Amino acid sequence: MTAKQFRRIALRMTGAIESAHMDHPDFRANGRIFATLTSDGKRGMVTLTPEQQTDMMREHPAIFAPAAGAWGRGGSTIVILSAADDETIGEAMTMAWNRTLKRKG
Repeated sequence: MTAKQFRRIALRMTGAIESAHMDHPDFRANGRIFATLTSDGKRGMVTLTPEQQTDMMREHPAIFAPAAGAWGRGGSTIVILSAADDETIGEAMTMAWNRTLKRKG
């Protein structure tokens, strides 16, 4: 998967917009970030629940890893784009997008 493909999947989510945060692209819905891309385009991040993160890492260990520190413990999940495919990222992105929509402003 490329950064362009990751971006395309993110922007297909209803109400998703692209913005920027800390010098890298992010994708938001309901005013909240549900995914980001690194500035070099080699990795992404999706905001899953800790349980979803555990499941995705177990099912796809070459694709997903927790972000560092408290962010990772809270469900922020790194995506290794070179190992990823559209279907798996579509599933993770949908979970992240749904989680963002359910969070209060």
